[in-house]
Amino acid sequence: MQSESMKLSPFDLMSAILRGGSMGQSSDSGESVFATLVDNKELMMILTTSVAVLIGCAVVLVWKRSSGRRSAKVFEAPKVVTAKVEPEVEVDDGKKKVTIFYGTQTGTAEGFAKALADEAKVRYEKAAFKVVDLDDYAADDEEYEDKLKKENLAFFFLATYGDGEPTDNAARFYKWFTEGREKGDSLKNLEYAVFGLGNRQYEHFNKIAKEVDNTIFDQGGKRIVPVGLGDDDQCIEDDFAAWRELLWPELDQLLRGDDDATVATPYTATVLEYRVVLHDETDTSLLDQSLSKSNGHSVYDAQHPCRANVAVKRELHTPASDRSCTHLEFDITHTGLAYETGDHVGVYCENLIETVEAAEKLLGVSPDTYFSIHTDKEDGTPISGSSLPPPFPPCTLRTALTKYADLLSSPKKSALLALAAHTSDPTEADRLRYLASPAGKDEYAQWVVSNQRSLLEVMAEFPSAKPSLGVFFAAIAPRLQPRYYSISSSPSMAPSRIHVTCALVYEKTPAGRIHKGVCSTWMKNAVPLGESNDCSWAPIFVRQSNFKLPADTKVPIIMIGPGTGFAPFRGFLQERLALKEAGAELGPATLFFGCRNRKIDYIYEDELNNFVETGALTELVVAFSREGPTKEYVQHKMAQKASDIWKMISEGAYVYVCGDAKGMARDVHRTLHTIAQEQGSLDSTQAESMVKNLQMNGRYLRDVW
Repeated sequence: MQSESMKLSPFDLMSAILRGGSMGQSSDSGESVFATLVDNKELMMILTTSVAVLIGCAVVLVWKRSSGRRSAKVFEAPKVVTAKVEPEVEVDDGKKKVTIFYGTQTGTAEGFAKALADEAKVRYEKAAFKVVDLDDYAADDEEYEDKLKKENLAFFFLATYGDGEPTDNAARFYKWFTEGREKGDSLKNLEYAVFGLGNRQYEHFNKIAKEVDNTIFDQGGKRIVPVGLGDDDQCIEDDFAAWRELLWPELDQLLRGDDDATVATPYTATVLEYRVVLHDETDTSLLDQSLSKSNGHSVYDAQHPCRANVAVKRELHTPASDRSCTHLEFDITHTGLAYETGDHVGVYCENLIETVEAAEKLLGVSPDTYFSIHTDKEDGTPISGSSLPPPFPPCTLRTALTKYADLLSSPKKSALLALAAHTSDPTEADRLRYLASPAGKDEYAQWVVSNQRSLLEVMAEFPSAKPSLGVFFAAIAPRLQPRYYSISSSPSMAPSRIHVTCALVYEKTPAGRIHKGVCSTWMKNAVPLGESNDCSWAPIFVRQSNFKLPADTKVPIIMIGPGTGFAPFRGFLQERLALKEAGAELGPATLFFGCRNRKIDYIYEDELNNFVETGALTELVVAFSREGPTKEYVQHKMAQKASDIWKMISEGAYVYVCGDAKGMARDVHRTLHTIAQEQGSLDSTQAESMVKNLQMNGRYLRDVW
């Protein structure tokens, strides 16, 4: 029988393939189908096309399912991960690398570091300058070691605050640099200079800068100029300017080549200015988004504070007092914010409305002006100069002046120059420039600093000064800084509350102005939750402290804290009471407290008596400075108890001091020195060495301001 092509539909063909059965008369299905396909080209094309379509559909189906699974992951709760920061790749562009480090608490050290960099970039085109936050320089000790060894030329701007402590952003570096690293000549390739920022009224004046300067030198570093000792008690800008003038001749030798005959032209710092965008309508949703209850960060700090309501507020002085002291409690329930006994709380407060209205009048701008500030130009390129502070969120002028501008501090010389550049009256402009000049140094020190003239008072004296908003917030009004308070509670007793004990600042300045402390006034006027659902609140954060009770509860402790200096000891005694109630054995505890009169300002009297009755406090010694014929302070009571104090110290006691650094803390230190001499039969040098050893061993701790 003659063979011929079979006319089959695609449906018949696919059915036969899937069945594995016969088509037509064929009995041997596999061979028959294959032969038919080979002979019939039309069927072969239909089959291959069908198979391709099926495969394509299957691929699309699989892809959609897998992509759907991937898309679903976008909506999962984010997980906290620690990203590994890859080291920066240094590009060898032939320029000498210069690193400028800063450790700052209020922004002044950072400002000086950036100002030096701005001028140096103009002077030395063949060098590359980089300004670095010490906390961002390295992730751990090993990286600090590796990176610092590679530095050849570096400058350090280091502030000292409190009782000779490093700033928050320099604490990790300082601890590693002074305690946790190998000594030797590991820094022999480093040429360096250090400028310190401190206050001569404090005992440990510029301690951090001095120690870093000496340590680098001892490890082989080549000191370019002597350490600069900036004194904020006078004019720290003049100290910086004098130190900087010593620096330039040395840098000329280091950063100018033999063939570089360029003469440095006089440098004039440009007046900093944000780009300002005005908005037609206020978008109220933006106003407080940076201070919401949950700020999106797992760790709260000065840059990422936590919104906390005022739960309790009460006056601690009696009505007979002509002063005021506020007990205030922040509610931290469900915020994730936590603290330990002895820590500090940072509080961002607001300017009084009377202060804000005065600023609005001087600026001549409507308080409802809604604007945003930017550090880049409209095309996205950065505004020249590196010193612009980070911008605050879009808001009205009233909000900006209330929350972000420091209006009551004395203006710096750079602010006077910025005002002069925007003053229409030539006589006023010349006067401002003179006050900011070296020739006007003494007059600035007297008229501005000694008389404690605020920025607003100075602006009022020069009414033709009308800076733009971009200049005012960038170059004239510093950022309003957080105020720090020793926490006066223990999480053992108050886990969901942070207690603050704050004395009202209300005093007349030499120029005649009544100065009202920004934060203390806010606290005194705060509305607690118990009085209104629309209660007062503030952005807060916790700063860790080394001011802690001994790990061994049986170790004796001596606490000296007059007035609000009692604050951390209230937390200590709450902690001891909780430990005692839990069955712990407590060592002896003596408190030296002081106030003016028991009927006026004996704060927390009932609580103190209760601490004695329950055994959390062994002995309470109170000095009343205004009750007897002569003034009696805590140091006098210490002298009366000299033998008891010496006995406790000999038995391993820890000594704690909290309060005023300039007066009380110095007097207490001298008294301790005297007790060591008289009770320990030591000469002056031995007594000072003994007290210093207590400090070195962490047994003499001070929380002073």
